[in-house]
Amino acid sequence: MQVIDHQPHAWLLLQDDSGLLIDVECHHGAVSCSVLIRLNDEELAEYRRDGHAYLNRLAEAIHYSAPILAISNSPYKARKLRGYEEQVLQAIRQWQAQAQPGGAARQD
Repeated sequence: MQVIDHQPHAWLLLQDDSGLLIDVECHHGAVSCSVLIRLNDEELAEYRRDGHAYLNRLAEAIHYSAPILAISNSPYKARKLRGYEEQVLQAIRQWQAQAQPGGAARQD
């Protein structure tokens, strides 16, 4: 797994052997956590068309749908991936170690 794009304090785009995942920071009052989902075919098509701008819109939609709240009817709630915490953390550490000045990940 590796980080391939990001928006500071909002989201990370990761890639693994089976596709692309977005890890979105969600904050609702005192409740805060990240929501990791795998991009579906429609989202992948939108990403290929609009790139980083689409990911900003997707992250905003995920955040404002409040998938971390028990009372939420968010369409992303059921898509939240579990069991990836260590892989994501390792990918972030590797990406940070390779970061160039200004925070951009190096694309070697």
